[in-house]
Amino acid sequence: MLQKCEGIVLRTTDYGETNKIVTLYTREWGKFGVMANGAKKPKSRLAAITQPFTYGYFLVQQGRGLGSLQQGEIITSLRSIKEDIFLTAYASFIVELTDKCTEEKKTNPFLFELLYQVLNFINEGYDSDIIKNIYEMKMLNTIGLYPILNHCVICGSKEGNFSFSIREGGILCHRCLEKDPYHFKIAATTVKLLLTFYYLDINRLGNISVKPETKKELKMVIDSYYEEYSGLYLKSKKFLDQLDRLKVDN
Repeated sequence: MLQKCEGIVLRTTDYGETNKIVTLYTREWGKFGVMANGAKKPKSRLAAITQPFTYGYFLVQQGRGLGSLQQGEIITSLRSIKEDIFLTAYASFIVELTDKCTEEKKTNPFLFELLYQVLNFINEGYDSDIIKNIYEMKMLNTIGLYPILNHCVICGSKEGNFSFSIREGGILCHRCLEKDPYHFKIAATTVKLLLTFYYLDINRLGNISVKPETKKELKMVIDSYYEEYSGLYLKSKKFLDQLDRLKVDN
């Protein structure tokens, strides 16, 4: 049975000398894999449509096992990402996080739209660090994590100076800091951005200018929270961290 879907290429795996197994995230069916016969051949009609990050329409022959990709039509190849090693690194992180956080054939049109918007923002030159942070915050619910960001996780207060507690899973007001001696002291701006990123409708995103010290705090909190609770290991994150160190050294 031939079916058409709208999707984004998350990753590809070589299969034999000329074939690829392509993992797609689609609007209609969520994540699934298809066999792209001959896609590794330079002149194959499937070569371009099966490149990572490509957004397009895919015609799939569904069967009992792995489906077969018959043809595709590129909507956008996100060329700027593919021509820049830093943008490629950020986009690789986004698609790997999506891959690791989602189940096969579980439809989520909201997540599909979010994934496309995030990759498109990176492609268009928005601040990749901030786009990455927004996506990380929005993916937390997908893996069953619900940080408390709009009031103190201990007393419920919405007033005061706040820190972030990994152990308690949210923000602590200054009156409750003794509950976690290992809390992160972060600026009020960082607290506000964590909340904004978590709830923001990304379609309403304007140009956000964030100071380097605030970016550092955002990274510290988000990385630590994921490390403590997600159980994820992402190869792309290791590479991204190496690139970050190169930027600092230079």
